[in-house]
Amino acid sequence: MKKLNKRILALLSFLLITSIAFSAIIPTDGYPKNPKIDALNYIFNIELSDNTDVITCEVTVDIRFKGAGVEQIRLDLINASSALDGKGMVVSSVESNGKTLKFTHENNELFIHLPEPSTLNQRDQYIIRYKGIPASGLHIGNNKHGDRTFFSDNWPNRGRNWLSTIDHPYDKAMCEFIVTAPNHYQVVSNGLKIEETNLDNNKKLTHWKQSIPIASWLYVLGVAEFAVQYVDEFDGKSIETWVFKQDRDAGFYDFAEPTKQALEFYSDYVGPFSYEKLANIQSNSVSGGMEAASAILYSAGSVVGDRNTRWRNVVIHEIAHQWFGNAVTEYDWDDIWLSEGFATYFTLLFIEHQYGRDEFVDGLRSSQKRVDTFYEKHPEYTIVHDNLKDMKDVTTSQIYQKGSWILHMLRGVVGTDDFWKGIQIYYNQYKDLNATTADFMRVMEEVSGKDLDAFFEQWLYKPGILKLKGNWKYNKRTSEVIISLNQMQTDGSLFEMPIEIGVDFGNRPQHIELVQINGKSNSFKIKVDKEPKNIILDPNYWVLMNFDFKKD
Repeated sequence: MKKLNKRILALLSFLLITSIAFSAIIPTDGYPKNPKIDALNYIFNIELSDNTDVITCEVTVDIRFKGAGVEQIRLDLINASSALDGKGMVVSSVESNGKTLKFTHENNELFIHLPEPSTLNQRDQYIIRYKGIPASGLHIGNNKHGDRTFFSDNWPNRGRNWLSTIDHPYDKAMCEFIVTAPNHYQVVSNGLKIEETNLDNNKKLTHWKQSIPIASWLYVLGVAEFAVQYVDEFDGKSIETWVFKQDRDAGFYDFAEPTKQALEFYSDYVGPFSYEKLANIQSNSVSGGMEAASAILYSAGSVVGDRNTRWRNVVIHEIAHQWFGNAVTEYDWDDIWLSEGFATYFTLLFIEHQYGRDEFVDGLRSSQKRVDTFYEKHPEYTIVHDNLKDMKDVTTSQIYQKGSWILHMLRGVVGTDDFWKGIQIYYNQYKDLNATTADFMRVMEEVSGKDLDAFFEQWLYKPGILKLKGNWKYNKRTSEVIISLNQMQTDGSLFEMPIEIGVDFGNRPQHIELVQINGKSNSFKIKVDKEPKNIILDPNYWVLMNFDFKKD
């Protein structure tokens, strides 16, 4: 009996030590989730003034509990503090079902203490009242014409400076903005405008309602003296332009194209557009474009009146985001490439469709130059983050450019038909939901019948770029082209990659052979009926690589 007890104690001791050691090596999530809490809808009742930058907020959040035993609700909300020069929010009360609840608001987290633990699928509304001057997230100030404006800038986690939410991409919810402001302003937000009422004291109430769940960074508010044009309709939904009143003519001209064509392309090739409208909005808060769902913000400088290529491509990119990033949203910031890499590549796909192959290839070449430049400075950088801690690191040019190239190479590996089929299935399965890189890989494997584990591992989870050096020669005796290709990257990485070889005879269509790069040194023989004029590596530009390849 004593021996048995000792064995039990030894086993328990081993399990305890193992548990402690195991927990020590598991990284904690630096951006916490609330797995038992699901926010379904937020109503942001906000009052704005011309006399002060203080905003007054009453937020009603509809919560469903996905687990029993929850004793408190955690929301993100930046505290007023001396570190922010007194800016930030001060909560005055929290209530639910007519009862005042205890709360704690410290370290930019609002904890609502529940009167009793939750039950599974319990659903309640909580009303949070606060006020303050936003340190960020809502930009209050004069636009380039000297007019006062209010514009959101929630990316990636600045929304918590003025909105009390679960500020994380995994928790998608519907939202409503009920804004009371001086009546010389117009107000634009997500979804549909369901009320606009003039009030006493020269105030106006405007109510917008977004009926499709979206991530919190996509909530948008614009308050200014706008010129508004209802440009067209797409699938029965309004296409709108909102620009500063002084920029009416130039703005209406710039944003009229190619919005509808892009909406049609993505709807036809990817799947249905999720939202109730599409508004292009000149703003005072972003430097390029911000893909807020159904209401895209662009910088003040976006309106120039000449429909130049740079801003045309920004418009296409932000519209692509309505499908990728907005409708299908990454579950975690580690997978941000599912948003930015996708929007970048699908911009190029629309360009290929609308403006031709040459512009598409030019875009790929430009993208490759940026990939190479970034790699030289950051050789250890991976596309999928490893438990990202600091939101300032959430995106880099590599996420956009190499992420885009990875999709292009995937299209080359699985074939264009299977690529589009996989994209459509992926979008249909995760529309208005969240997805991970693993989810995307699974869909593409099922559609193509290919094992894509090595492809995803080497391009997304490991650093490095492919560098090849090689030559070719013609063996007249055997009527063969002999090709040698060696991987030359010095960072220790080795790639497995199919690469097309173009055999050019000069007087007939180029013959394409597909070879597989596996190890450091690779050699291939191609049977031909006469000596070729030239051998071209990757003639159709499918692979992200640098190479030195010539005739021996």
